[in-house]
Amino acid sequence: MTSTCEVDSQVLEKLRKFRFSKSSKGNAAFVLKIDREKLLVVEDEQYDNISLEELIEELPENSPRYIVLSYELLHDDGRKSYPLILIYYSPVTTNPETNMLYASAKTYFQQKADLNKVFDIRETETLTDEWLKSKLLP
Repeated sequence: MTSTCEVDSQVLEKLRKFRFSKSSKGNAAFVLKIDREKLLVVEDEQYDNISLEELIEELPENSPRYIVLSYELLHDDGRKSYPLILIYYSPVTTNPETNMLYASAKTYFQQKADLNKVFDIRETETLTDEWLKSKLLP
């Protein structure tokens, strides 16, 4: 599969480490952006033990991001799991050209990063624990 953007090899290595690091409690997020000059998916920020509310505060208002989220999911029986989720954040205020660039590279990035659970959000208010649990729990 070809893409409008390539994924930085260092990003794939960091994602591999991120996927297998379970040293922290709570949510962890690996936020990525596209370097428009190089047409490359690159690291923006990495957060450890961050709530969804704190993560939302860190997201730009007018620019899309790919968020790989290791989400602390509490099950009804008391178990905890940490599903790895790709959230494609594309604010409604994004200019159409930028939006198309991110949208066109999303599936390619998802495959390269080997992520199966993918959710798109346009409004940060959507990203709540209740919403995420409703998507992840049967």
